Amino acid sequence: MYPNRQAYAPTPHSYIPNTTLSATINLDEEVKLAESRAERDLHDSLAEVFSIIITLDELEKAYLKDAISESDYTEICDRLLKQYKALLTDEAVAREFVDLETFKSKWDMEVPRATERIRIGLPSTVTAPTHNSSATSNNGTSGTLILEATQDFITFLDALKLGLLAKDQLHPLLSDVIQSVNKVTDRDFEGRGKIVQWLITLNQMKATEEVSEDQARELELDMNSAYQGFKATLK
Repeated sequence: MYPNRQAYAPTPHSYIPNTTLSATINLDEEVKLAESRAERDLHDSLAEVFSIIITLDELEKAYLKDAISESDYTEICDRLLKQYKALLTDEAVAREFVDLETFKSKWDMEVPRATERIRIGLPSTVTAPTHNSSATSNNGTSGTLILEATQDFITFLDALKLGLLAKDQLHPLLSDVIQSVNKVTDRDFEGRGKIVQWLITLNQMKATEEVSEDQARELELDMNSAYQGFKATLK
């Protein structure tokens, strides 16, 4: 005969549950994650930022695997980057966000591709020469596209001469330059890399932050060089 075995360790009869350790939350009561509308809006915005970063990382993976067309990738990536920047223009969101590395660390995010795309601030199809059906390397290129690219170069250089040195003034104009150039030619040319580097530099600045006088002179020289290099591809 086996002795009777208890299914669990016996509880001393003298044990009295400590009610102070019991849960005080009513499980039937809705838990509020925010105490005010402003706080709720802040949480919603931060959640959108989180979602955009994750989506960007997956988009980059899909593009590298040829699982999405260049045109769709460019459109979606551009829209996500604009949404990301727009959300961070809110002072409360920017203050809580701090910066990308802090945000990633706080929420344990491993998103290397999205990190690089946000650092550059433009889709990879814009910053790197890619084959485009409307862009050719000969005189068959549309005169309208050439004129548009030329005007964008001149507009940017004029902005520098007029003393427009803030990031939010220069970055959109320089983005127009690289995008219009890509429509004309998929060939690399002298100075093109400088355009991309300046786009990255400007993208990492705060919206109202300005380039220094030395930077402005260097930028003007680089853009003039790029303009001459671009015109050389048209000969």
